[in-house]
Amino acid sequence: MYLGLDLGTSGVKALIIDDAQKVVASATGALEVSRPHAGWSEQDPAHWIRATEEALAALQMSHGEALAAVKGIGLSGQMHGATLLDGTDKPLRPCILWNDTRSHEEAAALDADPRFRKITGNIVFPGFTAPKLAWVKRHEPEIFAATKKVLLPKDFLRLWLTGEHISEMSDSAGTAWLDVEKRRWSPDLLAATGLDENHMPRLVEGTEKAGTLRPTLAGRWGMGANVTVAGGAGDNAASACGAGTVKPGAAFVSLGTSGVLFAANGAYLPNPESAVHTFCHALPGTWHQMGVILSATDSLNWLAGITGADPAELTGELGDELKAPTGVTFLPYLSGERTPHNDAVIRGSLVGLAHRSDRAALTQAVVEGVAFAFRDSLEALKKAGTELTRVTAIGGGSRSSYWLKAIATALELPVDVPAEGDFGAAFGAARLGLIAAEGADPLSVCTPPAVSTTVEPDAALTPAYGAAYRRYRDLYPAIRGVSS
Repeated sequence: MYLGLDLGTSGVKALIIDDAQKVVASATGALEVSRPHAGWSEQDPAHWIRATEEALAALQMSHGEALAAVKGIGLSGQMHGATLLDGTDKPLRPCILWNDTRSHEEAAALDADPRFRKITGNIVFPGFTAPKLAWVKRHEPEIFAATKKVLLPKDFLRLWLTGEHISEMSDSAGTAWLDVEKRRWSPDLLAATGLDENHMPRLVEGTEKAGTLRPTLAGRWGMGANVTVAGGAGDNAASACGAGTVKPGAAFVSLGTSGVLFAANGAYLPNPESAVHTFCHALPGTWHQMGVILSATDSLNWLAGITGADPAELTGELGDELKAPTGVTFLPYLSGERTPHNDAVIRGSLVGLAHRSDRAALTQAVVEGVAFAFRDSLEALKKAGTELTRVTAIGGGSRSSYWLKAIATALELPVDVPAEGDFGAAFGAARLGLIAAEGADPLSVCTPPAVSTTVEPDAALTPAYGAAYRRYRDLYPAIRGVSS
C-alpha cells in the first residue's frame, strides 16, 4: 500500500492506493483560513498537523490493515506558503499562504531586479514566497532575524513526519528563489531577500526518497518500520501526476478553490511576460507551464455565502443545457489575479445587472467568468509557445456538467472527463510514494486515466461566448484603478 497526503487550503486529504494503483480508502481533516486584514491569508502550521492526524486516525479506524501495509508516503501541498521556523523548528508566526497579497509592493521591487525573471523564468508574483520574506523583513524585523529555516507547507509536514528539512523541485520553483532551468537554489536570489542556502531545505526530485517516517509516528498508526517518504510535489504538479499529465502536450484544467490550466513540457520554456508560470515538474528532466486563477470555485462559494444557497444548488438551477450569456459579466478577481494580469489589488465585479437579473443569472455569470479566466490562461499559454488540442478536467468543480460545457465552449477545446475515480493531488502524491519506495519507472506509474466522457464545445453558442469573452476582456482595463 502507498499513502498520499495532500495539504490543501481547506483540508488535508489522506488517500491509500494498492500496488495496482486502486484507491483503497481516503479521509480528510478540515482546515480554516484566517484573514486578519484585507488581502491577508494565513494558517497556523499546528493546524496542518492536527488535520493530518485526524485524517490518519479516520483511516486507522476504517482501514487499519491497509494503513499498516503502507511502504511509501508521498506529499502534496498548497504552494508558495512561507513557514518561518526558529532554531528549534518552531514556527515563528502563522504561515502566509499562496493567496495572500500583502507583499505586492515587495514583489514589484523584486520583479524590477532583472535577475529574478532571468533565473526563475517567472514574474515575481505577490503570492510567491520570496516577496513574503521581504515583507516580513520590512514589517516584522524581529521575526525575520529569528528565522533559521523557511519551509513550504507540505515540507513542514515532512519535517514533522521525518525530522528532515527537505523540499523538491516543483514546489520550490514557486518560491522565486530557484534556478528553474538548473533545478537548484540561486544564491543571488536568496541574497536579494537577505537569506542564504542555510535557510533553505535540501532539494530532491519529487520521485526520490526524502526521509523515513519517524518510528514513533509509524507505531502510533500501526505502520511498519522504514516507511519511505517521497519528495512529492506542489499541488498542481501532484495533480498532474495523478491525471497522467506528464508527457509533452498533455494538459489539464483544474477547477478547485483556485483554477489552473496546466501543460506538461519536455524542456524549460520560460515566457514571464505572459504571466504564465514556468515551473519544474515532479518528474526528473521535465517542466510545466500553467496559467493560474486565484478564485475559481471560490467565486461560486462566495456567491453561495451571499445568497444562502449551496453551490451545487446554484449550478443545479442552471439545468443541463448550456445557455447563451445573459449580458451579466463577472470578473472573478476576489483576491486579485495572477494570469494574465499579475494584479494583486484588482477586485471582482458584476457588471450589466438589470431588474431581470435573478439568482440564476448571477450564477451563470460567475460560471462564465471563471470559464473566461481559463480562456485568458489559454491565450497566455499560446503566447508562451504552447498549443493545446484538448484538456482533462479535474478538481471538485468538474462535477458540474454545466461548468464543463461552459469551459469547453469558452476554450473552444474538447474537455475529457476521467472515468469514476480520484485522480487529484492526493492520488498523484501516492503515486510518487510508490515510485520512491519501489524504484518504479515514473512514466509507467503516472499514466492517464480512462476517459468516461468528452465534453465538446457548443458550436451553436461559440459566437455568443466569443462576444461575451470580448466584453469580459474589455472590462479589466475599464475598472483597473477604481476597484481596489
